[in-house]
Amino acid sequence: MKKKPVQSSKNGLYFVIIIGIAIIGLVVGVSYYIDQAKISGQRFGNSLEQIQSDLKKETSDYESRKTIWHDGRLTKDEILKISETHLIELEKIAERYDKLKPPQAFTSAVELFKRSTQTQLESDKLLKKWIETGDNSTKIRSDEIMQQSFEYETSALASYNTAKKGYTP
Repeated sequence: MKKKPVQSSKNGLYFVIIIGIAIIGLVVGVSYYIDQAKISGQRFGNSLEQIQSDLKKETSDYESRKTIWHDGRLTKDEILKISETHLIELEKIAERYDKLKPPQAFTSAVELFKRSTQTQLESDKLLKKWIETGDNSTKIRSDEIMQQSFEYETSALASYNTAKKGYTP
């Protein structure tokens, strides 16, 4: 009697090996994707945190200088130059939001943070105009717009925290 070649069991073994390799490849690919999403999310979070930190520092520095001016230790020309530099810095900070690549869940929060900064910029332009002219209606309008900026900021923080709770890469 002739023995049959053991062909079909070899084919089955190759098939199982190929399926095993495909599954391992798929698991590695999915793990890599998840890791990259986490890294991307961390980068986004760090970048947004840096923008907010820079904005806070710039705003705090400007507020300190305005206080010094109110106390009479800076001239009108000096505070106007400081104000101009401050406005340029705020514009640079606002532009940095456009370079962020937020995960989908955080898009509205970033838009609100940007809107808050742009509104603050508008308020500070009016404040500078008030310093130049002394027109109290300009100061009142600046204060109203600053309040709107705070509202955007509060909404942005709420949106960010909501997205953070529900975000999984």
